[in-house]
Amino acid sequence: MKFTLSWLKEHLDTDLPLDALADAMTMAGLEIEEIDNPAAALSDFTVAHVTAAVPHPDADKLRVCTVETVDGSQQIVCGAHNARAGMTAIYAPLGAYIPGLDFTLDKKPRKIRGVESYGMLCSTKELGAGEDHDGIADLEGDWKVGTPAAEALGMDDPVIDFEVTPNRPDWLGVHGIARDLAAAGLGTLTTPTVDPVKGVFESPVGIALDWPEACPVFAGRVVRGVKNGPSPAWLQNRLLAIGLRPINALVDITNYLSYDRARPLHVYDLAKIGQTIHARRGQGEADRFEALDGKTYDPSENHCVIGDETRALGLGGIMGGEHSGCTNDTTDVFIESAWFDPAITRVTARETGIESDAKYRFERGVDPGFVVDGLELATRLVMQLCGGEPSDIVLAGDIPASPDAIEFDPARVKRLLGIELEASEIEDILDRLGFTVNRANTPWQVTPPSWRRDCSQAADLIEEVARIAGYDTLPTVSFRRPEGERFEAPATELQTRVRHARRAIALRGYQEAITWSFCHHSQAGLFGGAGEGLTLENPISSELDVMRPSALVHLLTSLQKSADRGIEDPRYFEAGPIYLDDTPSGQQTVAAGARRVIALRDWRGGALPDVFDAKADALAALEGAGAPVENLQAAPEARDWWHPGRSGVLRLGPKNILAEFGEIHPKVLKALDIDGRVLAFEVFLGAIPSPKKKALKARAPFAASGLMPVRRDFAFLLNQDAPAADLLRALKGADKALISDVVLFDRYDGKGVPEGEVSLAVEVVLQPGEKTLTDKEIDAVADKIVKAGEKVGARLRG
Repeated sequence: MKFTLSWLKEHLDTDLPLDALADAMTMAGLEIEEIDNPAAALSDFTVAHVTAAVPHPDADKLRVCTVETVDGSQQIVCGAHNARAGMTAIYAPLGAYIPGLDFTLDKKPRKIRGVESYGMLCSTKELGAGEDHDGIADLEGDWKVGTPAAEALGMDDPVIDFEVTPNRPDWLGVHGIARDLAAAGLGTLTTPTVDPVKGVFESPVGIALDWPEACPVFAGRVVRGVKNGPSPAWLQNRLLAIGLRPINALVDITNYLSYDRARPLHVYDLAKIGQTIHARRGQGEADRFEALDGKTYDPSENHCVIGDETRALGLGGIMGGEHSGCTNDTTDVFIESAWFDPAITRVTARETGIESDAKYRFERGVDPGFVVDGLELATRLVMQLCGGEPSDIVLAGDIPASPDAIEFDPARVKRLLGIELEASEIEDILDRLGFTVNRANTPWQVTPPSWRRDCSQAADLIEEVARIAGYDTLPTVSFRRPEGERFEAPATELQTRVRHARRAIALRGYQEAITWSFCHHSQAGLFGGAGEGLTLENPISSELDVMRPSALVHLLTSLQKSADRGIEDPRYFEAGPIYLDDTPSGQQTVAAGARRVIALRDWRGGALPDVFDAKADALAALEGAGAPVENLQAAPEARDWWHPGRSGVLRLGPKNILAEFGEIHPKVLKALDIDGRVLAFEVFLGAIPSPKKKALKARAPFAASGLMPVRRDFAFLLNQDAPAADLLRALKGADKALISDVVLFDRYDGKGVPEGEVSLAVEVVLQPGEKTLTDKEIDAVADKIVKAGEKVGARLRG
């Protein structure tokens, strides 16, 4: 929402300077995004008088001007054809930045064809103050030398841009902003009351509400004998300052009132409409019309159409049609002031894709109590700027009732805010904001005004009291830890797992991505399909209509997009939710990653990554998240989107699957239009069992042994289908006190190995603690290792 300072001061009598006003607005809850102060940008430029202008001795198109400036009499070489003695111009001193040309003048005089020039005379385009660059600015009026250029050009009015929260549609009008600032004690509200305009004839146009749920109330009147044309300078300048293009007086009036009073209106050319205006449901192709944005629409039955007996004239609360628009030839008009249901307006705008100022206001909730007053204001402005005489007002429907009264106990202000306010002070704040307070009983009965339908409970009123009293008045109190309770970590166990898993995966060379939690239903079908209740009723895009069943969906498509842009080996991961059904347990938290199967170019050669690389990535994520990786079992199981024989799972027990890894099935890649092969993994962080709670959460201190480790190699024969992980796990558990690591370093199934078996060579690392191990002790551990291998079906080779 944008407005100028002078515009605000038409409604608010205040002497606060701009900076103080901006700070006060922020404290009152109006979050300022930007203040554009043209005067600050033009602070170097001032008014100057040209006392002489003679031809340049060495250039036909240049003139040497003598100029009276704020810096005294200066010689300036000028190439403008209109430079002449006696004119009033804009002077730029040496070193000034010229915004329209985006360059800075030298700080020293510059010689132009042998003649020194001490500054520059500027056009309005060079100052960023207009489009006129056919000569330098020739100011009218008796301006003194040294007057700021912004003042002379009428650009000394700052534009304030602030963010409007969805619950405050009343802030979409300058009057509403002034009303809140006055309530905060920043000035006096000076907006005059709306005086009715007496009609002099009966309106020839009637109104019929065929869909009252979409348009509960509709007011209108005819003004005949108007003379349309350009709006006056004050109105054009006001619209231009906030980024709107002036069109003609009738259209500019409706735009002005949208921003001044948050009251969207529409003006129809009376000669182009029928005798009855209908607010009704759309009828598809039968209602096809060209809107003011130049596009053609077919309103459906879910859309509120404003039409006459024969055709659609526009979409209610959103945009009018080109057919009934006003031109400079318009002499009689019908002014519409209606109230449209926010939900239906929002649906219509979303399905048609139309964005307009009216839609932006109606979908948030325009003040229904200002329907008739808004029409009276528009009538007065039309008569003031375009002349004409008005008809009586035609009013159809009923104005929606004011919000219900709220039971309010003023004592809760102290309990919730911690500030001491007298009951009279609280009543005064609410009264200044437009609330009606009945203090006959406790709790009070407080009725919100028609423009504050966001207030529906006592907590809303307390928030209003805090906002106007000033958030800076709230006391600062530190929370005290309850007696007898020990400190708990602020992060949950799952949040800690996510954080550690992200770090572990990033250390594996992956880059983190943040993707949509939605996907297309066809994509979800590739990964098991969207569960029950996961189809979105109001998707942000037709391509994102269901909740994702896997985090791999967008990671895979991101790989292809990156490859298309020349990134040779993209690796992406994401930690986030997936959705299996619409129950709380159906939402799970995962960490997933994906990479393409590409060999790195290296003079030593590069092997292609395979399923074991994906397994290592999954194990790293699990270990970082605190999973008991020593106890995990790897199994060559795969769901439909994994490549059979090139994928597997990591599980804890027969049912608890902690991760899936491997190569993505070619049919999935083809469906997603992904070239080549892709490795991926998906870790289910919520499936990791919680560790047993210990008395101390800190790890035990690291105690490094001062003795050298002992390494022994063993070769075992076992069935070639048996998982090697089972053997390694059994060997490591043979003596937990001495065995620190077991590493598989060779696999052999050639000559000398019985058919159907395989030889696995492992290195066992023994780490002595307090004393060096004797040969007898080492042999005893070796016997335990052999027996542990035999328990899982392995025997010592040779």
